Amino acid sequence: MSEATTTLEAGAATAPPSARSWFERLWTSIADHGRAFVPTFGASVPPLERAKGLATSLLAERGEASGAAVARELMTALRELSPADREAFHLFLATGFDPEPKRLRAAAEAYLADPSPANVSKLSAASEPPRQELLRRMNMSPGGTAALVELREGLLKRVAKEPALGPLDADLKHLFTSWFNRGFLQLRRIDWQTPAAILEKLIRYEAVHEIQGWEDLRRRLEADRRCYGFFHPALPNEPLIFVEVALVAGLAAAVQPLLSRIDEDGAAARAAEADTAIFYSISNCQEGLRGISFGNFLIKQVVEDLKAELPQLKTFSTLSPVPGLRRWLDGQAAEGGEMAEMKEELDRVGTALDTLHGDALRPALMRACALYLTEPPPGRMDPVARFHLGNGARLERINWLGNTASKGIKESYGLMVNYLYDRDDIEKNHEAFVRGGTVARSSRVNALLKARA
Repeated sequence: MSEATTTLEAGAATAPPSARSWFERLWTSIADHGRAFVPTFGASVPPLERAKGLATSLLAERGEASGAAVARELMTALRELSPADREAFHLFLATGFDPEPKRLRAAAEAYLADPSPANVSKLSAASEPPRQELLRRMNMSPGGTAALVELREGLLKRVAKEPALGPLDADLKHLFTSWFNRGFLQLRRIDWQTPAAILEKLIRYEAVHEIQGWEDLRRRLEADRRCYGFFHPALPNEPLIFVEVALVAGLAAAVQPLLSRIDEDGAAARAAEADTAIFYSISNCQEGLRGISFGNFLIKQVVEDLKAELPQLKTFSTLSPVPGLRRWLDGQAAEGGEMAEMKEELDRVGTALDTLHGDALRPALMRACALYLTEPPPGRMDPVARFHLGNGARLERINWLGNTASKGIKESYGLMVNYLYDRDDIEKNHEAFVRGGTVARSSRVNALLKARA
């Protein structure tokens, strides 16, 4: 269990009334009235068996107050389990609450004989695992959503080696897709006046360009910078995802100037004069929500909010890493030829890519990056490229030495990419990409590809 998720769970369980949602306060009151219906277990009953018994009882409950009370008791019991017992309980959930075979078979046969709407509904009801209903009821406990997000985070670390956990992971992902639907998400601007508890989490969760403490964070929240995050009512003080934006003049080609400390007094003037918004970092915060998409909605909404606030902004673009480039080049070099020669020279130059010898590698490496981003092997597209191109962005420009930090050199030899969000073309580009894999790209990128021939 990570420090972040431990804090998340504890915060949800112990937050003062003012920090909890009205729904949690209401459900706590209901649960208090149902305490008499919580099953009791003797002192000799092991904690794991007690948790299993509470789960079985929760699924059987029909009363509102009794169900809320049992759910709260179960979630308390789970927090008190040892790591080994918690893993055993997860396996119990994954293997013990499948659809009833006879009922499912009967519903399937009825549908095959008569595919009427009524039989479709019966088949759907019969095929839903009781486990999903159990998870819904667990979610009704105060802090339940946070605890279930944490539960899935633990599952994701084990499911590859323990396939039996797969059904539980699939059910949680299915439910989270509904619970964290865009309609429930709240976009908030995060600035220096935001509560410190949330600001601290930005430092902890930043996954692209590490935040070097409070002074660094303050720079990223000045008047010529913006930060926005999506929040959910069930996790009011936990950002789900956040994006950092720099307001600049022209298309930024390197990230270090965006992160460097500059004159604070001129920040407001720079924001007023900016014509470009650069999205330079997007970080998902909750590992337990992996696979639940937020970023596409986030960028599009932030573009609209920025345009409304600062009408002079004309260009909306990212400055993005290319995290898969080095791995791809390693694979290409293993096949020999020109790529192998370039890779050998890159390894010899190392981090000194700003030398004359490193600069001699520039044309070949830029062409290779353009090839990687536009013609990737099936199923192996760069994850950042897939995200932005799938959102309707255009591959606009590849930047030499866009990130000279050690991480940037290690992942992509310092190359960074601008993905341009043209408000008039976003949906057209999105449709072309998702339907046929067409990568919208600029004439600059096309020129790199032609130079390859």
